[in-house]
Amino acid sequence: MAARKHESVAAVIRARAAADPEAIAITGDGHYKCPTRIEWVDALPRNPSGKVLRRELRAPYWQHLDRQVG
Repeated sequence: MAARKHESVAAVIRARAAADPEAIAITGDGHYKCPTRIEWVDALPRNPSGKVLRRELRAPYWQHLDRQVG
């Protein structure tokens, strides 16, 4: 299956008080795996067992489309 048009990798990172945004280095992987967008959030959405709710993280990027990522 071909990649969807305008699809890219994004990273959502939980910010910490001592975090340094300049210290993030992405090396070793192909350029297609590197995020084109990095967003900092105060907290990640989690379910009662502590797992990150990835669907909630993806929702803002896919809300304008008819078909969304599963």
